[in-house]
Amino acid sequence: MNINLFDYHLPKELIAQKPARPRDSSRLLVFDRAKNKISHRHFYDLPDILTDNDVLVVNQSKVFPARLYGKKKTGGKVEVLLTKKLNPSGWQALIGGKNLKIGDVIYFDPSGWQAKIIKDIDGKTKQIKFNKSGAELDRLIETIGHTPLPPYIKTKDSRIIKKDYQTIYARTSGSTAAPTAGLHFTDRILKKLEKKRVKIFKVTLHVGLGTFAPVEVDDIKKHQIHQEWASIDKKTADSLNKLKKAGKNIMTVGTTSARTLEAFADQRGQLKSGSKWVDIYIYPGYKYKFVDDLITNFHLPKSSLLFMVSALAERKNILQVYKKAIAKKYRFFSFGDAMLIVKNRI
Repeated sequence: MNINLFDYHLPKELIAQKPARPRDSSRLLVFDRAKNKISHRHFYDLPDILTDNDVLVVNQSKVFPARLYGKKKTGGKVEVLLTKKLNPSGWQALIGGKNLKIGDVIYFDPSGWQAKIIKDIDGKTKQIKFNKSGAELDRLIETIGHTPLPPYIKTKDSRIIKKDYQTIYARTSGSTAAPTAGLHFTDRILKKLEKKRVKIFKVTLHVGLGTFAPVEVDDIKKHQIHQEWASIDKKTADSLNKLKKAGKNIMTVGTTSARTLEAFADQRGQLKSGSKWVDIYIYPGYKYKFVDDLITNFHLPKSSLLFMVSALAERKNILQVYKKAIAKKYRFFSFGDAMLIVKNRI
């Protein structure tokens, strides 16, 4: 399947640079994939759309400030982007800087904090070892780190952006990118959903930078998907299995929650609990085993996330929906508006 089948033109002015305020005032395009119908709402209408037959699954992963700025012994600037924790003091990281090699030390503020390059993994990707570890290292990263925003967001990093680029239910630190479909939720939305008796469950998938990695092959089937750490506890898996069996509608908030459920579902559509690295790759032709409906943002052209959404609601339908969203001037990507893909609701 050729990647050009997933291309579309997006005017630059529709790339959102900041979230809606309040968050739930963002627009919500509702697409009924069974009837091929669209309605235009706002995210604060979500409790009016859902019923007690719906079950929401959210990703509770928390974005951590993974971008660090340091210096070489000579004073040259070095940028470190933490991508994978290996042990209490060791990380895999993308390193930006000139003439760096194994054995070189990167120095950070506060004084005395440093990291040594101990292994060359792949081009700019290195394994580094800090001279701090565990909780102390985590606190230092939280103190001096910067939020690694997607390249299409031009807003300068700040404390405000750190807060904006985080869901209100984020609990478990580990993501280098936000599960952005969850950014639309507010406390009032959650309270209204609770009154509607919509059950909400939390899973964890630590979003990696591979989320933004361009697909560089013509045949999308040959694309190599990135690994991400995910987990579902036994109580959650058991509850979701019972609700699914009872005929409840499983709706995931974001592609990360959907990937988690599909990665932990066996061929019979039963969820298994546990924690593991997942690299599930979903594109047209894939049959969802557990997920029924999806809340998601609008994704980049030719991206693996667009492939994934197209597997749920068919490529031609999704591209037509995107075309109408552009005509209606919806805001796209991480800080943009939302889309709800449902069946027999409109």
